[in-house]
Formats: sequence, C-alpha cells, structure tokens
Amino acid sequence: MKIHTIQTPRLYLRQWQASDFAIFAQINADPEVMRYFPKVLSPKLSDTIANKCQQLIKDKGWGFWAVSLKECASEADRFIGFVGLNHTHADLPFAPSIEIAWRLHKDYWGQGYATEAAQTALQFAFETLQLNEVVAFTSVINEPSQKVMQRLGMIDTQDNFCHPMLEANHRLAEHVLYKITREQWQFA
Repeated sequence: MKIHTIQTPRLYLRQWQASDFAIFAQINADPEVMRYFPKVLSPKLSDTIANKCQQLIKDKGWGFWAVSLKECASEADRFIGFVGLNHTHADLPFAPSIEIAWRLHKDYWGQGYATEAAQTALQFAFETLQLNEVVAFTSVINEPSQKVMQRLGMIDTQDNFCHPMLEANHRLAEHVLYKITREQWQFA
C-alpha cells in the first residue's frame, strides 16, 4: 500500500514515527488539550492510539496523519499532533461515514495549523479518495473545533446527537454534527 504524505505551505502530514509517541502522550495527558474529551490519557493508552493510527496508514495509505512543521527539515522534525481522516465508529448515528479530526499540542493553537492541515486532508478526501461527503463532530461546548469546521466550509447539520460512548448526563454527551460535500468543498 502506498503511504500518502501530504504537504501544505508550513506542514507535513505523514506516517507516524517512534519519536512522535512521547510528544503525543504529553498532548493526551494535558488537561487543557483534553478538556473536550472524557479524560486525559495514560501514556499506554496514548501509545495504543498512536500505534493504531500508524497501522491504519500502513494498511490504507491514509488516516490520522502525524503533523510536523516544515521549518524543521531534519529527520527528527517537530511533531505537533495529528490531523486526518478515518472511518467513523459503527455505533454513531451517521455511520458509515468518513470523519475529519485533529488534535494539536497547545503550543501550536491559534496559528492556523489545524485549518491548514484539515483543508489539505479534505482535498485528499475529495480528489484522491473521491469521497462524496466528509463529517466532523464534537461536543456542543467545543467551540474552538466548531470554528475550525466552519473555516473549512463545513455546515452544521443541526442534527445533534448524544455520543453513544458517554452517559446521557455527561457534560460532553451532546455533540454537533458538521458535514461538507464534494460540491460544497469545490465552491468553498
């Protein structure tokens, strides 16, 4: 399987490297980064997720890519998080579908990196994978991610749902669902 590496003006979206795992664990252990997730992650669980991301890219050629800064052109480039595409969990009400998602180290927030990388991931979704639609979802209280979705040209479906992996009364249970079609993306 050909592993796709994508470039933006400032970023590489690439396969995961062993050196990414420790930084990813720091990201996942940060309460500020994880405030819209049910809990911070242990290093072991973080490594499990990174291994899964790495394996999915190996198997499919695409997925939740590791994101690194181009300004660091060395082999040990600066990993800042992930952005990419994946199949949604089967138990979500809009499955089957392909989602776009991101999680960046807080030191790189507010610089347009999530939007830049996600725009390129959407281009890959519509031009290379020839998808008709991509979805994104998050807790209703996660306004920063919703703003990224809006900058991407995604539309709030107004079809909120309770995430099936959370108790109905959990503060993060209610989620918004955004979508963008290939046609909407072409004219965004």
